[in-house]
Amino acid sequence: MPRWWTEGADWLRELPAAVDRQCARWQLTVVGAVAHGSNAVVVPVARGAEEFVLRMSPPGAEVAEQAWALRWWAGRGMVEVYDVDVDAGALLLERLSTPLADRPVDEAVAVLGRLMRRLAVPGPDDAPSTADLVKERAAGIEAEWVRLGRPFPAGVLQAALGIAPRLSESSSTLAVNGDFHSDQVLAGTREEWLTVDPVLYRGDIEFDLARVLWTRLDEMPDIVRYFDIAVGEAALDRDRARDWVIWRTVDYWLWGLSAGLTEDPVRCDRLFTALSG
Repeated sequence: MPRWWTEGADWLRELPAAVDRQCARWQLTVVGAVAHGSNAVVVPVARGAEEFVLRMSPPGAEVAEQAWALRWWAGRGMVEVYDVDVDAGALLLERLSTPLADRPVDEAVAVLGRLMRRLAVPGPDDAPSTADLVKERAAGIEAEWVRLGRPFPAGVLQAALGIAPRLSESSSTLAVNGDFHSDQVLAGTREEWLTVDPVLYRGDIEFDLARVLWTRLDEMPDIVRYFDIAVGEAALDRDRARDWVIWRTVDYWLWGLSAGLTEDPVRCDRLFTALSG
């Protein structure tokens, strides 16, 4: 993540000692090699015959929010959480295995569509709503486009702004995972595929469909076909799903440019072009 380009050196330097302290606190033994995602490391651990992973990330509100999300989903399509130490940035989680990102893109998109629907339990009243997220972002998106030097045609921006009022109204109160893609889904034993590292929102479950597509867009010769696979597997309204993909793609396009990304804005251009025609 771009945040690691400018921060986190102190935390990373102290991480081996932090893992040792947490293992002692929870009576764990390290039994495998460290792996990492974009914002955390995971360490295979055991307590007697029980196997887990220890997830370590910088302490703070994000750890508490993730623990809240994991407990809300309570294992339904989601990794189980067994213990939490917010002050240490530690979560003790169910041991999973290979990522969905290793599977062919046709299979992965179908799995993600089914999981999108499986995660759609009634959401908590105090979760941020997808409608409110659009309202807040729409208020400043044109100014950001200008600040970044009008990096794509005004028609692209106007398409997103034309969609925003529809997405700012929603009757859905379902739980939504706001960080959903192939790298965040791993093979399990209780269920074939389980989600990790969730961000819990409430509202339209189509919210993160764009990320499902853009994270593997380079493997998609026909983008619309993969969009339709996900829509069918998740039983989504196709028009609303398309609106969400266009809105989120333009939003992410600007975020990627502001963060200095180079490849993702190109993917956003391709995704917008495919679904806006």
